[in-house]
Amino acid sequence: MIIAIGSTNPAKVSAVRKAFEVLDGQKMEFVAAGVPSGVKEQPFSDEETLQGAINRSRAVLAAKNADIGIGLEGGVVETPHGLFLCNWGALVVEGEEPFIAGGARIPLPEEIAVRLRAGEELGPVMENYAKKENVRKKEGAIGVFTNELVTRGDMFTHITKMLLGQFLYQKRVEK
Repeated sequence: MIIAIGSTNPAKVSAVRKAFEVLDGQKMEFVAAGVPSGVKEQPFSDEETLQGAINRSRAVLAAKNADIGIGLEGGVVETPHGLFLCNWGALVVEGEEPFIAGGARIPLPEEIAVRLRAGEELGPVMENYAKKENVRKKEGAIGVFTNELVTRGDMFTHITKMLLGQFLYQKRVEK
């Protein structure tokens, strides 16, 4: 079984591999490819972030001629309580509707939110804020703001497990 991941971001690739460990004993090959999300560089709603995940999953499925395509997308969403992180994932197989799942949310400090609302992207803003390089490839904003009790990898692993669980449930029901 070929599982294609619509990103080369190490946090996302590791998350998918970790989630699929439940299929121990099955022959799996993981391939990662940077494919376009088809949405803005900084998605600014649940709908846009989810669409980015779906677009990535479909694009990588086709590009890698895989059995399963996984797309993971991080974004932000405005709420009455401020700007929150949001994360979505999609799992697709040929000829079926995508399975979708969302992840944890936490509010962003207003000093970060102001910069995002002005058009900046979260990754570079977080590097500047945390005074660290490659935050998006490591702990992510959620890791910074949870003191690394929850990292970007943890969050995307959780989302991927929800996607895989839905997929496996449907396969079981279809038997």
